[in-house]
Amino acid sequence: MTEKKKSRARSVPAEADTEQQLDDGQGSALSTADEASRLEMAIGREVRAFRTHMGMTVVELAKEAGLSSGMLSKIENGMTSPSLYTIQALCRALNIPVTSLFRRFEEQRDATFVRAGEGLITERRGSRAGHQYQLLGQSIGGDVYVHPYLVTMTEESDVFPLFQHEGVEFIYILEGEVAYRYADKTYQMKPGDSLFFDGDAPHGPEHLTQCPIRLLSIICRAGTD
Repeated sequence: MTEKKKSRARSVPAEADTEQQLDDGQGSALSTADEASRLEMAIGREVRAFRTHMGMTVVELAKEAGLSSGMLSKIENGMTSPSLYTIQALCRALNIPVTSLFRRFEEQRDATFVRAGEGLITERRGSRAGHQYQLLGQSIGGDVYVHPYLVTMTEESDVFPLFQHEGVEFIYILEGEVAYRYADKTYQMKPGDSLFFDGDAPHGPEHLTQCPIRLLSIICRAGTD
């Protein structure tokens, strides 16, 4: 009896090892499937983007590539995995290199998390007027640069309606009231109000109506890469 019990005791780890191996195998298979699905979606997005950029319809591109419209629709929606031959045919029809369809798939994706009050204090033109800028993150490189700021103005701050810069800007009032000037117009802004504009024209706070004032400013401009 004792020997049988020992034998059973020894078998438990072996079964556990087998279960662990099965779990690991299933996890690996799921990971591979997810990766393949992401690749299919990425290829589909690029095909659609290039097609629309060239002003081609699904029917026109399908005909040029020797595919059915239904198959092309499935490819663009990431519902099927195109063969290398199909990818090559699509690229020839679009007059683009094959690598163009994979350009965004392996791009690094980053996220910036900033806790309340921990934004990087930076110097900008408005700093001379007593405006405080907290940089909340940034996206540099590629097609666009994005700079989000939390801007704070107090009773000691001064007005400065003369900002000018490349790109576009979006501001959203979080607290206080301000008369914000853009070109030859002035906007009375309160919490919840927003303004989106081209940064080339002179703009900025013309009158600090109710302090403190806190606003979110997001500046976007074309990248140079």
